[in-house]
Amino acid sequence: MSTPTSATAPAPAAGHDHSHDSGHGHSHSEGHDHDDHASHIRLYWSVGAALLVGTVVTVLARHLEFNSVYLTVAVALFIATIKAFLVAGYFMHLLSEKKTIYLIMVTTAAFFVGLVGLIMWSNSDLPRDSQYKTHYVP
Repeated sequence: MSTPTSATAPAPAAGHDHSHDSGHGHSHSEGHDHDDHASHIRLYWSVGAALLVGTVVTVLARHLEFNSVYLTVAVALFIATIKAFLVAGYFMHLLSEKKTIYLIMVTTAAFFVGLVGLIMWSNSDLPRDSQYKTHYVP
């Protein structure tokens, strides 16, 4: 019994090397895909190097004497914010998801404003014969 010839894969076209095809169905040329891939790798290495520099700056900043605790916290938060932006923006690909992020931020802000509004609106709705406690511990 022989196997049907229609079930076999077609032979590759002459003169075309399929050893580097990604299998993703892109119609780009192989050179363009390779250059694009190489630029992404360079970007990730650059971001990784920036994170390493940020870590070194964090360790060195620990040994500096700042005038106040507020300045120390501000410097630490500034460095941490830059590092968090690099991780979230590049490694988590959030820079390319701007519309979705803005939608989530607007929705979060709307819920925040709504909840604060409900709290402020209910502020005067104390039960009958009750009053605010004003005993605060200094």
